[in-house]
Amino acid sequence: MVGTRGLMRLLIPAVVMLLVFLWIPTLEAGKRRVHIPDDLSDVVDNEEDEAWKEWGKPKPRLRPEYDPPPDFKDGMDVGEYQKELIKRQFGPSMGFAKLRIDVPRELDEAPRIAGKWTELLKTGSIDSNLVAVDKNTIMFTIPNGQDALEVKDFVLSQPEAYEFKLGQNTFRRPGDPELEVVIERMRMGKAKKKHERKEEL
Repeated sequence: MVGTRGLMRLLIPAVVMLLVFLWIPTLEAGKRRVHIPDDLSDVVDNEEDEAWKEWGKPKPRLRPEYDPPPDFKDGMDVGEYQKELIKRQFGPSMGFAKLRIDVPRELDEAPRIAGKWTELLKTGSIDSNLVAVDKNTIMFTIPNGQDALEVKDFVLSQPEAYEFKLGQNTFRRPGDPELEVVIERMRMGKAKKKHERKEEL
């Protein structure tokens, strides 16, 4: 037994020394730093692929083959014919959206609505720019005219919008009267209230 103890006394320090010698190079490797020079003019980056180079660039839209509108002689009414023409428009479009005039709003509310609509249209992949003209009118520009009907549907689905004008065409929700009729009703209501106030005095 005495011999085993003597052997253990020699083996334990030897194993500890071996572990220390194995551990020191690992520590040294962790201390080593990679030196990157400040001058990188001679470095060639060949990792960029074509997809990386094209990222962020607008994709060109291919024009579909010309699809002539249906013949007007086929009994189609003017409104349907105009919708068919709008579908085939390739160039940019510009128009106006009228907000509900019976709702009082601050001057800064129309620009906020225009910004919100622009962002919502972008989430639907429709490139458009909407700008408030006054507190009841928003002007829009659409680079691709074929998106005009989608913008019209979007605008008329918004609770703040009353009508949508594209060129000579005016679009409203079904059942909504013309804007002039609403304005006349508002004038008559104000005149009636004014008359009632005079009678009270």
